[in-house]
Amino acid sequence: MPDIMEWRPFREVSKLRREMDRLWDDYFGPGRRALRPMEMEFAPAVDVSETAEQVVVKAEVPGIDVKDIDITLSGDVLTIKGEKKSEREEKEESYHLVERSYGSFTRSLKLPAAVEMDKIAARYEKGVLTVICPKKEEVKPKAIEIKTA
Repeated sequence: MPDIMEWRPFREVSKLRREMDRLWDDYFGPGRRALRPMEMEFAPAVDVSETAEQVVVKAEVPGIDVKDIDITLSGDVLTIKGEKKSEREEKEESYHLVERSYGSFTRSLKLPAAVEMDKIAARYEKGVLTVICPKKEEVKPKAIEIKTA
């Protein structure tokens, strides 16, 4: 024999309301782009790779002038800051589609290994910023010879 439960319609409506509020906040809440102009948010794609000798960070920053990019290292956190300036001019030009992003950005990445701060090098080629971070000597893998008796 099934248990009989009291039906509370307002509980169901309240649950639906909470779910709709959560969905609304996920789409339009802080940190979301749904209603904000494109100029307000831009974050370049980043790759971080590691070899035995170095950590390499590559960031896609096409259309950004090198003088508008800053790179800093604080502890094990590498920060890349920059600004992609809008090229739009307000003449009598009507835009039908705007998909390119513009604005300031900051990307902070925790590096997977300790690096030599004074030996970091960066280059910019074809819209890709490459930051090469040589590892500190103590974190490089070292082969240990096994001796026999």
